[in-house]
Formats: sequence, C-alpha cells, structure tokens
Amino acid sequence: MPSYITPQREMRFVANELLNLPEHYASLPGCEETTDDIIEAVIDAASTFSEEVIAPLNQVGDQQGCRLEGDTVITPDGFKEAYKEYVDGGWPSLANDPDWGGQGLPDSLSIIVNESVGTANWSWSMYPLLSHGCTKTIETHGTDEQKQIYLPHLVNGNWTGTMCLTESHCGTDLGLLRTKATPQDDGSYEIKGTKIFISSGEHDMAENIVHIVLARLPDAPAGTKGISLFIVPKFLPDSDGNVADRNQVSCGSLEHKMGIHGNATCVMNFDGAKGFLIGEPNKGLSCMFTFMNSARLGTAMQGVAHAEWAFQNSLAYAKDRLQMRSLTGPKAPDQPADPIIVHPEVRKLLLTQKAFVEGNRALAYFTAMQVDISKHTTDEAAREHAEGLLAFLTPICKGFFTEVGFEAANHGLQVFGGHGFIAEWGMEQNVRDSRISLLYEGTTQIQALDLIGRKVLMTQGESLKRFTKIIHLFCKEHAGDKAMKPFVEPLAALNKEWGDLTMKIGMKAMKNKDDVGAASVDYLMYAGYVAVAFMWAKMAKAAQDHLANSDSERAFYEAKITTANFYYQRILPRTLSLKETMLSGADNLMDLDAEHFSF
Repeated sequence: MPSYITPQREMRFVANELLNLPEHYASLPGCEETTDDIIEAVIDAASTFSEEVIAPLNQVGDQQGCRLEGDTVITPDGFKEAYKEYVDGGWPSLANDPDWGGQGLPDSLSIIVNESVGTANWSWSMYPLLSHGCTKTIETHGTDEQKQIYLPHLVNGNWTGTMCLTESHCGTDLGLLRTKATPQDDGSYEIKGTKIFISSGEHDMAENIVHIVLARLPDAPAGTKGISLFIVPKFLPDSDGNVADRNQVSCGSLEHKMGIHGNATCVMNFDGAKGFLIGEPNKGLSCMFTFMNSARLGTAMQGVAHAEWAFQNSLAYAKDRLQMRSLTGPKAPDQPADPIIVHPEVRKLLLTQKAFVEGNRALAYFTAMQVDISKHTTDEAAREHAEGLLAFLTPICKGFFTEVGFEAANHGLQVFGGHGFIAEWGMEQNVRDSRISLLYEGTTQIQALDLIGRKVLMTQGESLKRFTKIIHLFCKEHAGDKAMKPFVEPLAALNKEWGDLTMKIGMKAMKNKDDVGAASVDYLMYAGYVAVAFMWAKMAKAAQDHLANSDSERAFYEAKITTANFYYQRILPRTLSLKETMLSGADNLMDLDAEHFSF
C-alpha cells in the first residue's frame, strides 16, 4: 500500500535556507509576525493532518469515487469527516484577510500547506483549494454587500467555491459561451445554461457552494468582450447571510474520468438560477482571471505533488526490491540479488524525479513570494516588479511543472515494473490522477501561447528581462567562485541564449505569426528547464555554504550538490533539442493540407 510522509526537511531548506522566508516576511507590512516558530508550527501541523487524516483516504477515493443521489453528490467514505476536521483546524482561513475572519498569514506559507495536503490526497484537496480563487474574486471585484455575505463563510470553510467556465461546445475559447443572464427587477439576474467539467460543483462536505459563473447579458457584444461574471450560490443567503432557499442550480450528472475519482467533476445545470453580478457588465473575463491565476498556481503544485508521491514510493521500493546483480559486482552479497537501486537506469529514473520535485518546489515557493510582495508591500515599484514576475512565471510553473510532474509519475510506475501496473501499489492511480493537470486551467499549449505571446512578445520582452536580470546578477556575483563554475557558466550561457531565441522567434513572427504558435510549447519547456536550473544553482550554493561552515547533516547537503550536478548534466541538455525545434518554424507543421491528414 502506498504511503506519504511530508518532506518537512526539504520544505524547511527551501523556506529558510534558500529563500529566507523569515526575512522576507519581516520586510512586508502585516507579515512581520510570521516568524520561524510560526513557519515550523504550520508545517508540522499540516504534516500531521496530511499524513494521518487524508493520505489514508487517497486510495479510498479512487476506488469508491463519487455518486449522485437525487440532487446531492455523495463523496467517498471519510471525505466529509476529514473536511470537518480541516475546517475545525482553521486551515481554510490561513492566508485570508482578518477582516473576514482570516489569519492573515502570507500566501507563500499557504502554498507550503497546499503542497502537503495536495500530495497526500489530490482529489480531496480540490474541494477546499478551489475556494481560494472564489474568495479572491469576490474580495477583489465584489461589492461591499457581497463581501459581507459571502467572504466570512468562504474564509471559515463552511462554504466552498467553484468556477464555472466551460461549456460542451467551448473550452478555452470562452468567447463562444452561451449561458444567459437576464436582468430581474430586484437587481439580480436569471442564469440559464449548462456548464461542464466543474470540479467540486456539487458535494456533501459543506453547507453551501458558491459558484462563480460566466454568462452573457441580453445586449452583450459577441466574443470575449461580451462576458459578465456572476455569483450563483447553491443556497440563497437570507438577510443575515445564512443559507435559506435552494437555488435553481443542480448537478445533472457526474463525469466518468480517467483519474481524480474522489473529486466530483460535475455537469451543472443553471435552470433560471438567481445570480448576482460581480464587477462591471461585459468585464467578466478580466475579473475571472483573478480566479484563474490562483487556480493555475494551485495546479502547478499538482505537478510537484504527483512527482513527490511517485518519488517517495518508488524510492522505497527500489531500496527493497531485489533483482539481478550490479554490473560492478554484488552490492548485497548476503542476498540472492541486489536491490534495483544499484542499477544506473533505475538511478536515472529516481534522480529525475528528485531533481524535478525539489527544483520545482523551489521555483514554486519563489513564485509564491511574489504573491506576498504584490499583496502586502507599500513600495509601488516593488509591487509592480513582483506582479510582473508573477505574471511571467505563472504559465511556466503551470505548464512545466505539470508536464514533468506527469513524467515523474510515469517514472515512479516504471521503477515498480509490473507491480506498478497493479492498483494496490498506488502508482497507476498516481499516473491517472496526474494526467488531468496538463489539461485543466488551460492546457500546456494554452499556457505556452500565453507565455510567449501575451507575457513575452506583447511586452517587447520586458517581462522576460525581469527574470533573466535576476539570473544574470546571480551568475555575475558567483562568476569567480570555482565551486560554482559547473553551474554558473552553463546557466549564464542559457540565460543569454534565452533572450536571443526570443528575439529570433519575434523576428520570424513578423513574417509568419504561426511561427509563434509552432515554437510555443518548446519555448515554455525551455523556459522551465532554465528557470529550474537557476533554482538548482542557488540550492548548490546554499549547500556549499553550509558545508563550508558546518559538518551537520553532511549527507543532506552533499545530496543537494550531487542532484544539482545530475540536473545540469542529464536534464538541462534537453534545451539543446528544444532550441532546434522551436526555431525550425511553422512550415513543417502547416505544409500538409488538412484534407491530406488521413489513415
């Protein structure tokens, strides 16, 4: 049976030694009280909850799934009770505004908790985690009355939230949506339409569900310029903000899915439901991006979660499973065969998982720090810089983490050999559960277009320069450090090449815009490999500094340097082929006429 242990030592290394979160918090108004002790206490408590309460429910959720009884979705055994314990522990309020009952802790601390909870049981974690985006959307764009009604309940976790975008005929192209919103005399709107793929759209874990819904007003212009955003609760609140009458919104069916069986993915019917406008009419898409950006960073953590789960379980198996002898002679002569961890190709699978999960975790926490700065700083220049970095890094994190997270999940199954294909070991579930992360909140292809198109080329490369300047200064600072040479020299070269490649693609696009689309995913993956290389260089430096001053935990810090070397020598060279493919142009993709695609 699979197991999960929160990687507390790894989390503390990134939080305290690599990124120095205590100093970061001390510099931000409202975060000063988030001291080392608070960080330690939160990580420890989240670990206990994750390991003891929800990790044991991971396979239960996969095996039982959800079921629709009448107009209610029944979640797997133990899910409802675990959610009550989560709410009673105050976890939903962790990083929310104290004005609405939140604890006011930084978002970067919250993302550490989300990693622990999500790795333990991703299907379960989706129920509370989607509420964060709903809360931020209402907090940012709602009226004072809407905030008073909804935020206290969402913050304390008694109510959960969803986002309802997709319809059967349109996915990412929301300009095609057909759901209608008709104004009513009382200032509300009648919402009619059907949404699909709605995660946590109906369940029995909370007393109310607040749907954030995109719909069109009767006089709305066509396309994305005619989309408005609405709050549509499952139960309408009374004048005191308590649940009252059932609204005309219901789950029509549950999707039959490849994975994440423990989470209810619903077809939601809005049959004349009462809704309430958020923000300005026809400005709903820009408001929705408040929710989407939060969800995309959350989904990025799914890539970290499935890689961590795969690594932990396949590492334990590789140390125990006996098969064949080492090519350099027996390593366990008292056993009939050696453990498979002695074989180089098994080591490659394990080190690839380790390199991805630790490198991606570091970049995720760094990105979350930008959320802290944008939310709390009083320095406008610092806020603008952080918001620019956040916008640039979000599609990289979402797209890259989920792609390599799925790769790591597959490596985990591979280490188990035939046993990986058997359900009881949990590895095939991890592969199935991880696969959705490449699709929702925008596929990798959509993230790639957003990165190279909107975030890089449309800003004339300014967003890219914000990040590459940070890398440049790091490389410049350590250029004379002999121990850092294996990292600084290739990183500096790739950092410069990144800008050169961007310019070349931009020039090609002036002749053929399809060249941008043709290069986009390769560009995103290249960006991810380089960004994580920067994190590994920083981790190597932190490990070197520790070993120069202390002999404690030598094995831990030496492993950091060894894994950094592995990443630079075995993973980072993938950028060589990506460079060639992204510059090869669109012709090799577009020259074959559509009618000539045949079988």
